[in-house]
Amino acid sequence: MKKKYKMSDHQRSVMLNTGSQMPLVGLGTFKLRGIENIMLTVDAALAAGYRHFDTAAVYRNEVEIGKALRELLPKHGLSRADIFVTSKLGPRDQGHMTPEACQRSLDQLGLEYIDLFLVHWPGTQGLRVEDPQNSANRAQSWMALEEFHSCGKFRAIGVSNYTVRHLEELLASCKVAPAVLQVEFHPRLVQGELRALCAQREVCFQAYSSLGTGALLSDPAVLEVAKGCGRTGAQVLLRWAVQQGVPVLPKSCNPSRVQENGQLFDFELTQEDMEKLTGLDKGLRFCWDPTSVA
Repeated sequence: MKKKYKMSDHQRSVMLNTGSQMPLVGLGTFKLRGIENIMLTVDAALAAGYRHFDTAAVYRNEVEIGKALRELLPKHGLSRADIFVTSKLGPRDQGHMTPEACQRSLDQLGLEYIDLFLVHWPGTQGLRVEDPQNSANRAQSWMALEEFHSCGKFRAIGVSNYTVRHLEELLASCKVAPAVLQVEFHPRLVQGELRALCAQREVCFQAYSSLGTGALLSDPAVLEVAKGCGRTGAQVLLRWAVQQGVPVLPKSCNPSRVQENGQLFDFELTQEDMEKLTGLDKGLRFCWDPTSVA
């Protein structure tokens, strides 16, 4: 019998370099709009055991996410301390506008603190990708995040969509090291060099778009693995990540699918299955490509 990757049921969170725990599975809320839809989805997620909710300024749903959490946490016997909330700085707010944008996210969510706040994109809206001002703006934004972190308003800070070059630049100059790097990650884009750098520098590598915006659900290799273990393609793709210790952020507004996507800890993929999926890597992006941002 082939050796299996092993992850015990109790290992459902990862420890950040701040010493705090971040759940391995969170609810992604990109394109989740409308208070009724958001209430239904957050309610389903809390019932299914989700304790991490990921939003962003550009998602334009921070107000509704905050309202849903305030109203629904008591229903599930939970308090603010039981959940982990992530939000992100919009590209239009890079640079000198960052402090105002940080406070706006806190106000819109209605929270005294945010568990994790990320720089969403290495570039600045309105600047050409090759403009060196992008780098200067990133540095200025990070200093503002460090200030919010130092006063406890952001429990952890990090970045999203950074390449190796962007991350190395930040690590060389920051006072507070990023706790998390959130990037596109799935079997078609395994990000080996970036993961190695994160491991070396104790930055948590977190995945978004684990299903390849849905395109990977029809991949023959994914379907074969799913059939072999009696799971859905989505569960297989998400399990492939968490079995490597990579946190995931599946998103759906279908309550049954929300529940299904969270059921990742009662099965394991074999080493052969893991290798089959990893072997699909082609460096293929289904989302945004940050590599050309100066």
